[in-house]
Amino acid sequence: MKTFKSKNDNVKKINKFVDSPFIHFTILPMEKKKIPHTLIIVSIILIIFLILTWIIPAGEFQRHEYNGRQVVVPGTYHHVDPHPQGMMDLLTAPIRGMISAAQIIAFVLLIGGAFGILNKTGAINAGLAGILNATRKKPAIKKFIIPIIMFLFSLAGASFGMCEEVMVFILITIPLAIAMGYDSLTGIAMPFIGAASGFAGAFSNPFTIGIAQGIAEIPVFSGWEYRLVVWLILMTAAIVFVMLYAKRIERNPKRSLVYEIDSKRDLTSFHNAEDFAFTLKRKLVLVIFFSAIIMLIVGVNIWDWYINEIAALFVAMGLLTAIFFRLPSNTAVGAFLEGARDMMTAAFVIGLSRGMLIVATDGKIIDTILNGIAGTMDYFPRVVSVQMMFFFQGFMNFFVPSGSGQAALTMPLMSPLSDLIGITRQTAVLAYQLGDGLFTNIFPTSGVTMGILAIGNIPYDKWLKFMFPLSIIFLILGCLLLIPPVLLFTYH
Repeated sequence: MKTFKSKNDNVKKINKFVDSPFIHFTILPMEKKKIPHTLIIVSIILIIFLILTWIIPAGEFQRHEYNGRQVVVPGTYHHVDPHPQGMMDLLTAPIRGMISAAQIIAFVLLIGGAFGILNKTGAINAGLAGILNATRKKPAIKKFIIPIIMFLFSLAGASFGMCEEVMVFILITIPLAIAMGYDSLTGIAMPFIGAASGFAGAFSNPFTIGIAQGIAEIPVFSGWEYRLVVWLILMTAAIVFVMLYAKRIERNPKRSLVYEIDSKRDLTSFHNAEDFAFTLKRKLVLVIFFSAIIMLIVGVNIWDWYINEIAALFVAMGLLTAIFFRLPSNTAVGAFLEGARDMMTAAFVIGLSRGMLIVATDGKIIDTILNGIAGTMDYFPRVVSVQMMFFFQGFMNFFVPSGSGQAALTMPLMSPLSDLIGITRQTAVLAYQLGDGLFTNIFPTSGVTMGILAIGNIPYDKWLKFMFPLSIIFLILGCLLLIPPVLLFTYH
């Protein structure tokens, strides 16, 4: 008898139809499709951007300097000579992107190294074990961990614009979430989605609201009362979503989108009781760690710290950890290099993501897209126009995944446009704020998003599938929250 192997679901029908003792069809298991690596996805988008520079007409606005930033001048858009990007531009995009993003790449590598030293001491594992033991003794405590962590990160995003700093905490929250019976997506969502909900509903973020309101010529941080309401609504939606997902995974771990990935993670230390001894040296290491976190909050809010100062802070944390734990110098250096090595994928993703934006900028297509979309908004009713502003800002975030950069690019146009269509400038700033904050955590052009996923070893498609329901919720909430300032009260 001759056997033919097939993947067709209708094999049984075929066998019945053929009805021959000499010919038989059998079913082969379907091959599982392999999802492209994050670097491949980013590279594809880079090629798309390059192709667009040959299709979209080149153009640009005139710009002037505002508080050290280049801001577009409304009404000055004009066509320029085409700047299509070629093969050499494509091949040099990675190195140019890494040069442009050198600061954040170095930040990621140094943070990874510092945490490599911290992890070598076993202090983090001992602390996590303490939390887990507390939840076992008092199960009621467990249900408060996710909302408390997300509230703190959301508050940080809403007040001082926590964004890149989230990378610091991913290395802690992922093992915490898995040890509690959840998954790595929950571990990423606690700090990242928490901070994102605060970023979108921010009431005193100097990097978004401060710049946008300054460009719009309205008092900085004005309108905070309604923004506080917006923040509370977005934060609550994010917390409820993550808690419901975590509860589902706790009941059935196999329902996790990353079940296979998490099952391969090296978490052997969590199953080794002697590693959890909360010794005096480990307690001292945790005191150093939490002191660094307190210094981070103070430094960002009071001393205007940013990437350089934060990196220096965690390098100091790593050095003090090695000294007080009495790690041998070679052991400390090895732990530092191992921690930095774990960040290499994230570093390449961040650099390549920046390279995409360089290609689009050099091709002179971003201003053309901006001008084309902005010109259509003054033909619609106010309620529709403000929603179009929201979607427009979300769309522009794909090309400019920087809150301050997007404010400098779009607000000089949105501010006078809001005057023409009868919307207050405060409402235009709110539309910018929501469009920038609610979409950036799903776009592959965001170096922070892709870097966090690389650190957590989460495929982009898994993250997108996880975020899709919440993104729809955020989208609906964003549209609804923009209606009251237009119809119910005058938002100044």
